Amino acid sequence: MITVVRILFAPVFIWLLLADNGEGGVLRWVATALFVVGIATDGVDGLLARRRNLVTNVGILLDPIADKVLTGGALITLSVLGEVPWWVTILILVREIGITVFRFSVLRDRVVPASRGGKLKTVVQSVAISVLLAPLPALVSQLGFPEAVPWVLGLGVSLLVLAVALTVLTGIDYLWQAYSRNRRR
Repeated sequence: MITVVRILFAPVFIWLLLADNGEGGVLRWVATALFVVGIATDGVDGLLARRRNLVTNVGILLDPIADKVLTGGALITLSVLGEVPWWVTILILVREIGITVFRFSVLRDRVVPASRGGKLKTVVQSVAISVLLAPLPALVSQLGFPEAVPWVLGLGVSLLVLAVALTVLTGIDYLWQAYSRNRRR
């Protein structure tokens, strides 16, 4: 149920983000909060499923889809608003969709669990997107610290660069592991 709610958050926060139209108002803050709650409940969802022995095949399939819908929706919307370059969004989405399709394609033979690097990538992507979603530059400026705006913008860009690097590296690692496994066979 939590996973389904996470998926349903995506269209709502996308609509709010677009309705704000880059103004950094209340709608942008609400959109950011929905994204953060949606992403944060991923861990809660997994923890509850394991503790209560409620791990299901449907949950195993829907959980990564919920992550992709939330992060993909956020990146596409930020690109539409001109806040994230399209090449970054496309690169991340190609990797995410490609690895997800790969994981599903080998599901008959084995489950390919998320690697530590993949989990770190997800966390860094989530933090980067959260920082980029939040209208922090407007906030620090309104609080009387306009000199901090470049620092806040730099933080968002730095986190996004790290997220892109981890996205590419972990994608290559998944493919390398699959190639190595097939060669050993």
